[in-house]
Amino acid sequence: MAKPRATIAVVDDDAGVRTALQQLLRSAGFDAIAFESAEAFLASGKRSDIHCLVADINLPGMSGVALAQTLVANGGVTRVVLITGRDDAHTLALIDRAGGLPLLRKPFSDQELFAAIDAPNDRP
Repeated sequence: MAKPRATIAVVDDDAGVRTALQQLLRSAGFDAIAFESAEAFLASGKRSDIHCLVADINLPGMSGVALAQTLVANGGVTRVVLITGRDDAHTLALIDRAGGLPLLRKPFSDQELFAAIDAPNDRP
């Protein structure tokens, strides 16, 4: 019997980043689904199917940090990787609120992403 493939949800409002990450994850053997916003992901009904969430911190509407906190608090996702390309005060405040969640700064390497996906979160 074949081992089931882990499903990774990518949430990023940048279509290019979203597509590139989805293709990268699929080429590495993951099932990858992508969403343009936290709200679109939540409305999809896919929460229980997700092994790991990869989310941009700065999203329109609900931030990636708020999405991660919501999912972790409700037991829907055990692994979260936050990504960002910004260093402004608002983003730094969101990063601070994320606490021990893994954070990758764009651009990041494939290996950095896979290591973050495989590493357990420092906090629930």
